[in-house]
Amino acid sequence: MAYQAGGPRPQPRPVPDSLEAQAYLQDYAALLDAVTFPSVVVDHRWDVVLANDAFETLFRAVGPHPTAMPGDNFLRFVLFHPDAGTVLAEHESSWCLPMLAHFAAAVERHGHDHGLQSILRDIAQDPIMDAAYRHGLPHWIRSVGPHAVEHDGAVRPLLHPDPRWGSTCRIVGETPKTLHDMGYTRLTLVLREARRPAPAKRRTRPGRGRRAAGHLSVVPATET
Repeated sequence: MAYQAGGPRPQPRPVPDSLEAQAYLQDYAALLDAVTFPSVVVDHRWDVVLANDAFETLFRAVGPHPTAMPGDNFLRFVLFHPDAGTVLAEHESSWCLPMLAHFAAAVERHGHDHGLQSILRDIAQDPIMDAAYRHGLPHWIRSVGPHAVEHDGAVRPLLHPDPRWGSTCRIVGETPKTLHDMGYTRLTLVLREARRPAPAKRRTRPGRGRRAAGHLSVVPATET
């Protein structure tokens, strides 16, 4: 893939038929490359069309998976990759359920789409995911309200491999009309710098190192 480490600049995929649309996406890839924060363009199946280097860096430590790599299909990554929770903290409640809600809406709009039907079959074959989709999701939406499924503006927990970034990001939807007309959506994860610990009021002995920040380990319960 063009957006893997060491590869050339991101190239659009899947490629639209129009030469004008292809040229637009080529230029949009250059724009995406200039963005500091992880940014990705996906289609209605959440197939990744474009992703910048910061997006690749965010997920560089995840292991290989035959069908659920973040640079291939972000929905599949969130739902099925065993390493998803190592980057997307509070995985089930903050990432998985909102993505399932968007998936359900996509199935309503594009019910006969082969890609979506393939994901639906994989959900049905996973007992935990199937229970979350059929039973947990409706209950969760009733509990938190429909606003919770929206990506744009949502602040969600994140574990970035670079320690200078904090433990949350804000998702910003910034899809221009041309991308929207192609059926694509752009999302950017606006990272926040980690808060520096306040200086200790009492003096410490010379040569004594500062206590390391605690590591947050999240093992969320499955929503059912």
